[in-house]
Amino acid sequence: MLHFNKKYFFCSFALFLVLAYIALFVNDTFVRPFLGDVIVVGWLYLSLKSFIKMNSYMLAHLVLALAYVIEIAQYFNIVSILGLQHIDPVRIIFGATFDWLDLLAYTVGWGCILFIERCRTKLENKKASR
Repeated sequence: MLHFNKKYFFCSFALFLVLAYIALFVNDTFVRPFLGDVIVVGWLYLSLKSFIKMNSYMLAHLVLALAYVIEIAQYFNIVSILGLQHIDPVRIIFGATFDWLDLLAYTVGWGCILFIERCRTKLENKKASR
């Protein structure tokens, strides 16, 4: 189940750089709050796919579920309930504010993953049949 996939790893690293740029230099009302959340779902998928051999569609569903769980944890203010609000990495990973639009952004990111993987699979099948 564990393996290293160079292609997914480099794509993950590229998306990480995009996310870092957005976090450091973009302060608007669309790219940072919405598009960043779309991209983070893709980044998480690619990061996991870099090291875990798993069905692409199953992994995409698990990543979406994880994103939803984290957003729901924000709704219930779990970080504060657990007394972890003073730990920066925890606050960054779990966030601080629940937003219904984040769930939409995660869903859009999940849809992008499914679309890209379907296109990639069709292309690979077409190449293999030649």
